[in-house]
Amino acid sequence: MSRFLHSGYHHPVLRIWQAGSSTNLADALLYPIFISDEDSCIENITTLPGQKRFGIQHLNSVLSPLVDDGLKAVLLFGVITKLDKDAAGSSATSPLNPVIKAIPIIRKSFPSLLVVTDVCLCAYTSHGHCGILNEAGQIDSLKSMDAIAEVAAAHAKAGAHVVAPSDMMDGRIGAIKKHLLEINKINTVAVLSYSAKFASAFYGPFRDAAKSAPSSGDRKCYQLPPMSRGLAIRATQRDVDEGADMIMVKPGMAYLDIVRDLKNQFPHHPLAIYQVSGEYAMLFHAASNGVFDLETVVMETVGGMRRAGADIIISYFSPQILKWLKRDMQDKLSIADEK
Repeated sequence: MSRFLHSGYHHPVLRIWQAGSSTNLADALLYPIFISDEDSCIENITTLPGQKRFGIQHLNSVLSPLVDDGLKAVLLFGVITKLDKDAAGSSATSPLNPVIKAIPIIRKSFPSLLVVTDVCLCAYTSHGHCGILNEAGQIDSLKSMDAIAEVAAAHAKAGAHVVAPSDMMDGRIGAIKKHLLEINKINTVAVLSYSAKFASAFYGPFRDAAKSAPSSGDRKCYQLPPMSRGLAIRATQRDVDEGADMIMVKPGMAYLDIVRDLKNQFPHHPLAIYQVSGEYAMLFHAASNGVFDLETVVMETVGGMRRAGADIIISYFSPQILKWLKRDMQDKLSIADEK
């Protein structure tokens, strides 16, 4: 499946990302948003100050000013309160799933926006794990990778430009590519793999935001151990061999060495880094309490991520970054006009 290349540059934003970290920062941003199955919902996320869960009725009003500020790409997460959660995560592929309902609306309203969808089961399973469990409560690899591939196919059929499996199941990239080939989407839907996703304490606020915390146990048997440098390279090699168009390191700040390792090992694959919810909350609260200036520290951390080798920056600070960049550009133009 790694021989299919067109999927990696079928969209103008993907072609920009193929240029690597030489691209403008605004073009490199990917903004995560949480979409509720309550269509009229707009709800503050207490653990992620400044972020909200909202229903599809608010998509246009939320995204329009961001697109005006230069946003090029969004990463969609579904949050369900009305749909059922079961052991198989069946609601992940339901026509009523909030992500599946949101994709065509965004495509129609913002035709230039790259639509990336998170592909996982944790927000839809009754047990909160990212795959299907067997009778012993362990991951069933074959059933899990097939279920993940079905979710990816459902997103592709709805119109996603990129599917991003975050589940960390073995074999899921190959399974997704096979499903995309079967539905004739192999050239028009890219796969951004969460290839080096670590079992991190920094995910706490996200699990509240997405209502996806496991009901028992943890995810240490499929997410990578934090100290496992070699596993990060091996897991990414596995996903590249199976046909991933893009790769990722998650979380961000504590794993910049992994970013550099992967950029050295896979220089021809666009590399994303996810500045996760705990990183966002940590910087937000520290700045709110006068520890440092928010803009200065955010731009420093994002700059460090790009210096380490990241081509794509996934950050909840994307709206602020875009405003800061827009202001700086306007200031430069004003100075030029005065001259």
